[in-house]
Amino acid sequence: MIQGMDETTEQGTRDTQAAGGTEIARGAEDAENAAGSLAERRSAVLRKARRTLSRAGSRSALRDRLAYLHESAPEVYDLDEPADIYGNGVVERLEERVAALLGTEAAAFFPTGTMAQQVALRCWAGRTGNSAVALHALAHPEVHERHALSQVSGLRPVRLTNEPRLPTADEVRDFPEPFGTLMLELPLRDAGFVLPTWEELGEVVEAARERDAVVHFDGARLWESTVHFSRPLAEIAGLADSVYVSFYKSLDAFGGAALAGPATLVEEAKVWRHRYGGLMFQQFPTALSALVGLDRELPRLPDCVRHARVVADALRRGFAEAGVPWARVHPERPHTHEFQVWLPYEPDLLNEAAVLQAEETGTLLFASGWRPGGPGLAFTEVGVRASGLEWTPEDVTAAVADFVSRLRRTDEHTDD
Repeated sequence: MIQGMDETTEQGTRDTQAAGGTEIARGAEDAENAAGSLAERRSAVLRKARRTLSRAGSRSALRDRLAYLHESAPEVYDLDEPADIYGNGVVERLEERVAALLGTEAAAFFPTGTMAQQVALRCWAGRTGNSAVALHALAHPEVHERHALSQVSGLRPVRLTNEPRLPTADEVRDFPEPFGTLMLELPLRDAGFVLPTWEELGEVVEAARERDAVVHFDGARLWESTVHFSRPLAEIAGLADSVYVSFYKSLDAFGGAALAGPATLVEEAKVWRHRYGGLMFQQFPTALSALVGLDRELPRLPDCVRHARVVADALRRGFAEAGVPWARVHPERPHTHEFQVWLPYEPDLLNEAAVLQAEETGTLLFASGWRPGGPGLAFTEVGVRASGLEWTPEDVTAAVADFVSRLRRTDEHTDD
């Protein structure tokens, strides 16, 4: 009898475990479906929202992107010229334009910034005889490139600091082992798009020179740093031995990047570009869109930076007036046209409220998704592009109040 009871108990346990496993699987499936549904809704509102602080062309329909290029390309290049073949023609024109803007001897077009920087750092490692690359723990190659520097290019990243700011001159000067290249990301995106002061930047570069290291700028977003530094692009780029810039992050091109620096380095980089598979047969759509970006988007970036400071102040005031117990804008005075907003809610609630606001009002206040920043804490990145220049401080505070009302409603519904 005891044996029968044991068998019954064991069978019941197995049934309970199976049922529990089924419920867990269903719960995971429901969560996945909900996340997928929210992603689809976010994609829809990004395309359809009537008002937003940042409307990136990359979110547009293919038809709109092609129409944009068809309309704009004749303004920047003679379309009766032959199409590019392996980097000539319009690609060469783009390279010359970038070199002139950055004040360097030459520039080379690359299909991606990941490739451009790997090639630059590999070339410098060969020239200095040291494969160590000193960088920030939050630098793009460390966070977003799946260890490409070490896994693909045989380089050895060494981290100068984990602090949410650029490395200091003392950290560079006192680092306990040699390195051949110092890589500085300007601005440091994952720390809140932050920049050092002009004086601090100069001191950091000088500290690297004292160690006989070369300096490479990850300038994916260097275009918008001129307001903060109160210096032209060429003077900023002139501090470094080489500079990488992106064409799509702020200039709204279809993609692409450039590596700029001494002519001998750029020629060597072109050899490695070929070896890495970056010498594309034809790239005229991307090159043309980059030229358009340099003509259209680059001149208004300073206005976007200045207006981002107005928007940041209005966001801070709006959350205070709405009674949100803890809200942060970082940096308080944005260094570029992009910055972070932190709120004491779970990301799912914030994402739902942001999408709901856009669906019901046509206003998308937060175009980027909210991500976890700690227990009960989330952050998002806010950018001010051309579409955001028309927003007044009153528009921002009203949109914040509306967003918070939906956030609280969503929170109450979740609690129920």
